[in-house]
Amino acid sequence: MKQDLQIATLAGGCFWCLEAVYQEVDGIHSIVSGYCGGTQSDPTYEQVCSGDTGHAEAVNIFFDPDKVSYEKLLEIFFVIHDPTTLNRQGGDIGTQYRSAIFFHNDTQKQDAIKTIELLNSDVWDSQIVTEIVSASTFYEAEQYHQNYYLDNPNQQYCQFVVAPKLSKFRQKYLNNSKG
Repeated sequence: MKQDLQIATLAGGCFWCLEAVYQEVDGIHSIVSGYCGGTQSDPTYEQVCSGDTGHAEAVNIFFDPDKVSYEKLLEIFFVIHDPTTLNRQGGDIGTQYRSAIFFHNDTQKQDAIKTIELLNSDVWDSQIVTEIVSASTFYEAEQYHQNYYLDNPNQQYCQFVVAPKLSKFRQKYLNNSKG
């Protein structure tokens, strides 16, 4: 892996949605779906889905800051999910689907705070409930969750939930997408 890559850790509903969108952003080196923000070590998908682990479905995004800024990643994040709904994204309900920014340094924390303040004052009618918390241990999800949309584009959830988010992203950021 390139030495100058940075990491962003975001949670905004199902990790399949976030992964699929960020895979199209120029400057992204890799994305890992997993679990973050909870107390249980090495949780499984089933344990996280129970809501008892405290973890959120999240993605680790490894990006080249010379090609895409952290601020741009946050801008995309707030376009592709509803940050005003507590513990819910569409039909996905529970703390594991909460909106969260897990910052890795003070600059990321300040950028997240500044972005939310701007969006609360200028964009959203409801207050943003996205958590801004220090990144804790990130647990990689099971292998079948990695590249889920790319491997399963015809799966029903992908068709009805992931594909519309990709479409929304592509409409807004067509010039910044890959392929």
